Amino acid sequence: MAEQIKLAVLEEKLQNFETLVSRLDSAIEKIAEVNNNVSRMLAVHEERITKQEEIDAVLFDKIDKLRDKMDSDHDIVTKRLSLLERKLWIGIGALAAVLVLTNPQAVKTLRPLLSSAESAIVVPAVASVNGSH
Repeated sequence: MAEQIKLAVLEEKLQNFETLVSRLDSAIEKIAEVNNNVSRMLAVHEERITKQEEIDAVLFDKIDKLRDKMDSDHDIVTKRLSLLERKLWIGIGALAAVLVLTNPQAVKTLRPLLSSAESAIVVPAVASVNGSH
């Protein structure tokens, strides 16, 4: 009888052990599925990261080219503006010279300044309007 009790206890423990083993098998299968899913997700993310790096490289290359073009265009515009400014000041100077040289009053005022140092005395000029002083 004691042996039957021991046998019954061992059979019960064996059933509990079988249940535990089946649960472990089920857990291992689920872990394997999760592992496969994680591996697939990592592969997808790795592919996305690789594509994004390629896109970033293309964009950075385009940005560099655009910056170089902008620098070149800026230099060209700066040179043209400098040339236009120089021509403008030459034109203003020429216009001022023509106006001064065509104005008899200005010629009288400037003649002493342009002559020798001894004769560089400024004489006050009186303007006449309609024949009166």
